[in-house]
Amino acid sequence: MLHIILYEPEIPQNTGNIGRLCAITRSCLHLIHPLGFKVNDRYLKRSGMDYWHDLDIYHHENWRGFLMSPNRPRKIWLFSTKAETSFWTVKFTDDDGLLFGNEGSGCPQNLHAWVGDKRRVTIPHFNKNLRSLNLSTSVGIAVYEALRQIEVSNLSE
Repeated sequence: MLHIILYEPEIPQNTGNIGRLCAITRSCLHLIHPLGFKVNDRYLKRSGMDYWHDLDIYHHENWRGFLMSPNRPRKIWLFSTKAETSFWTVKFTDDDGLLFGNEGSGCPQNLHAWVGDKRRVTIPHFNKNLRSLNLSTSVGIAVYEALRQIEVSNLSE
């Protein structure tokens, strides 16, 4: 199982789409508060549709609360446009956490420092004039690459 960690997400539609992705892939969703919306927001429910009841979701009051949680992943990868290592070059394993910052400002510097350079990765951009992908698109790309690696590893065992 993968853990998808959203640090203070701001847009309910993105979180709803990511929740739906997590339900379909049997990934666990961790929401680090404060959120930029109410969890009962109609946009969140509409984008998550009827998948929300199948979602393995944890709410954490803040980053410290997440770190204290017995449900946190063993290893955490921070996805950032500020990273230099491509996510294609690292090895994801079962029970990894994929951490994403919010839509407006990403993850704060203290989280970058906590994760360290060896676990900061980026999704390559081929048009350097554009800033970044949408959050839910980035999570989808990352989840399926991690799952691909985990499945290939399981087949070879």
